[in-house]
Order: sequence, then C-alpha cells, then structure tokens
Amino acid sequence: MKKLPLSFFNRPALIVAKELIGCYFCLRMNGVVARYKITETEAYIGPHDMASHASKGRTKRTEVMYGEAGTIYVYFIYGMYHMFNIVTGQKDFPAAVLLRGIEGWNGPGKLTKQFGIDKRVNGKLLGTQTGIWIEQPLTSNRIKIKRTARVGVSYAGPIWAEKKYRFILLPD
Repeated sequence: MKKLPLSFFNRPALIVAKELIGCYFCLRMNGVVARYKITETEAYIGPHDMASHASKGRTKRTEVMYGEAGTIYVYFIYGMYHMFNIVTGQKDFPAAVLLRGIEGWNGPGKLTKQFGIDKRVNGKLLGTQTGIWIEQPLTSNRIKIKRTARVGVSYAGPIWAEKKYRFILLPD
C-alpha cells in the first residue's frame, strides 16, 4: 500500500470521488492500523451545487470546505450521525467527497459510529498525525464502478438531486 499524498485531493471532487473507490480508509486505533477498502463515495462541488452545504455560503459550518485539499470535514446531521468528508480541489473553492461506505460498513453514519469519528477531527489534515489517512494499493486491479445519483439530496431540486455524483464499487 502507498499513502496518498495530499496533492491527490487537490483535484476536482468528481475525479477524487471516483478514484477513491478501491483505495483504503486507514485508521490508527490504540496503536493498531486498520485498513478498509472504500466502496462508496459522493462528490459535492462548490457553491453552485445545491446539494452542497456550500450552496448556503461561507459559514462557520462550511469554513472547513474552503480549506486545503485533504482536510477532513465532519458534520453532524439528524441529531445522531457524523458524516466524514475530505476536502478536494483548490483552496477557497468549497468541494468535498463524502465517504458513504467501506468494506463491512455501508452508510456514512454507520462508518463514523463504528470508529468513533466525530467533530474532533474536523478541520484536521488527513495523515498519520491525525490517525486517519487513505492508501492506494500498489497494484491496480481493474475494478467495476457504478455511477448513480446521490442519496438523500431531494431538497436540492431535480437538477442537482439527479446528478450522478455517487460512485459504488461493484462486486467482481
């Protein structure tokens, strides 16, 4: 495995979201590193994307999205779930990729709950110092990816809700 450099995330969210599929979400817990294959992502692209938090403007909540590529953006929804995102693209352009699933855990709220991820890592950079990073397999096996509309964004209106910004790893 090879740890992805922060420069990997300094690209458009749609590209990053697709290329994260098949990579590994890595966490250091109690001195042990656990690695899980990323199976599902969603892209959120700037202030014009009505499904993105950035569509409401630059606020205390969204400020992290305007930061450096590779910054962790965690927010709390429905009074019960934390969502784990990675900021992408150029600084001051609010875009991010939501991790929706990893091997063994489908659903972004289940993922964060399982590993105790919450707002304590919000605004921190991915990396060994934070204890959360992404690795890429050294060999590139051909994988099949399905592209669909995002989940739970009907509030964004049909144009944005139907955009195929969700990527899912298909079984071999």
